[in-house]
Amino acid sequence: MNLFTDLHALVIDSLGAMVAEGALPDGLDLSNVAVEPPRDPAHGDMATNAAMVLAKPAGRKPREIAETLAQCLAADPRVALAEVAGPGFINLRLAPAVWQDVVGRVLRAGAAFGRSEMGQGQKVNVEYVSANPTGPLHVGHTRGAVFGDALANLLAYSGHDVTREYYINDGGAQVDVLARSVYLRYLEAQGHEVAFEEGTYPGEYLIDVGRALAQTVGDGYVGQPEAVWLAEVRSFATEKMMDLIRADLAALGVTMDVFFSEKSLYGTGRIEAAIESLRAKGLIYLGVLEPPKGKVPEDWEPREQTLFKSTTHGDDVDRPIMKSDGSWTYFAPDIAYHYDKISRGFDVLIDVFGADHGGYVKRMKAAVAALSGGEVPLDVKLTQLVKLYKNGEPFKMSKRAGTFVTLRDVVDQVGPDVTRFVMLTRKNDAPLDFDFDKVLEQSKDNPVFYVQYAHARVHSVLRKAAEAGIAADDATLGAAALEKLDHEAEIAVAKKLAEWPRLVEIAARMHEPHRVAFYLYELASEFHALWNKGNEEPALRFLQEDDPATSQAKIALARAVSVVISAGLGILGVTPVEEMR
Repeated sequence: MNLFTDLHALVIDSLGAMVAEGALPDGLDLSNVAVEPPRDPAHGDMATNAAMVLAKPAGRKPREIAETLAQCLAADPRVALAEVAGPGFINLRLAPAVWQDVVGRVLRAGAAFGRSEMGQGQKVNVEYVSANPTGPLHVGHTRGAVFGDALANLLAYSGHDVTREYYINDGGAQVDVLARSVYLRYLEAQGHEVAFEEGTYPGEYLIDVGRALAQTVGDGYVGQPEAVWLAEVRSFATEKMMDLIRADLAALGVTMDVFFSEKSLYGTGRIEAAIESLRAKGLIYLGVLEPPKGKVPEDWEPREQTLFKSTTHGDDVDRPIMKSDGSWTYFAPDIAYHYDKISRGFDVLIDVFGADHGGYVKRMKAAVAALSGGEVPLDVKLTQLVKLYKNGEPFKMSKRAGTFVTLRDVVDQVGPDVTRFVMLTRKNDAPLDFDFDKVLEQSKDNPVFYVQYAHARVHSVLRKAAEAGIAADDATLGAAALEKLDHEAEIAVAKKLAEWPRLVEIAARMHEPHRVAFYLYELASEFHALWNKGNEEPALRFLQEDDPATSQAKIALARAVSVVISAGLGILGVTPVEEMR
């Protein structure tokens, strides 16, 4: 179903024929031969670098190879023209029938068009969000959640076996702070005056948690020392906050397969086992680190520490894994967590971090490389900041959260579909401006509206076809006289449809789901352009009066657009609409 793959196979077969005829030597490495769109669309539909990459090993001039190869390619009925350009590139123009057939391919395959087995069932763990369970998810988490979820969908669509995972950071001191903050809300629920000191969480979201605790234990913890209630309140508060986080994620359409507790690593020997695995490889030692670069703190002093030799796997410095009091550093449980992932048999690990974790990337990659013997790659994706605007002004903080804009604030304003699409209109490592007014306006400048409008327009065509008594089911449309689609604007839409399978594979390989959003906007643009031309040229309208055969061909093209838009929106986690309100 991938036209680029088909033409690549044609190039490889043609090179094989040249070898058989003695025009090329046997045994050439063809792995770098590519077929892709030319940089300038005016040069053709596709281009191949075959002559350029084979010239040196073949001992031939690139143009000599190109001229012979072009003749072979031109003999194929799918190729209307094969031209040698520059030092030896070959530009191909394909016959209209090729593009017309793409429409039929889409309709025959339906939702499967563009799906790929590229992943070959490879087991991929995508860890995303992983926020501390100390408050509701904020807008930064929203971007990470959308990106991670869309990436997981994309990988599953391209043939990978994907596990979506959330790492609950419930093993650190911040959870004790949460427990103390909930205890204050508990006392408040019992009628006591309380004061939130610096370092506690004063957000209103803990009021309900404090009340729930009061309903559970009554006044049993009132006036009791921390040693009596801390552990129980910590567990209670963490569970309640995770319920809130799960509900926030559900509002965004995100469902995790695994919630992994950091706390489960402590006291179970799992951290020790991971560190011992590194020790057995000679990567754990006692040593003294160099002072930090730049201005050295006044209280800095060289001291012997237990270190992970992360520099052997690409890190800048070796990293401490144990504090001077014998407790683990925050890095040690993270090592153990990734050791657990590797032990679960994943072939690829992907971590989605906020931009503030940029300094953590090299050490985490070093740990995974060391733990897996270099067998399991780790790709860390950083999501940059989101700036919120409303009425031309920065959007104010949430009173309920106390210090930030929550995920629910955003979803309640514009809905999950708009939130998700807009969060993917920039590459993950680029800052994103989210303007509440612009994302809801009905214009070409709003990509969410523009793509959904294209999908809705197709369904308006299908409704009108039904009213006119024209059969427009996919089976009938797939068998329509598609050779009637001969206008350049119609061919342009078909060409864009043909790019979808290739786009999916590239986006999946690069771990870049924003490419899907960009593609959908481009496809919608081609479709809207065709629609608008129909306003000026009646022959381009999708319903041709008294000509059901031509109507079905044109409706088939529109329906193919909606099939691909629906598939793309599905990857983004957005529900396609059939009517615009």
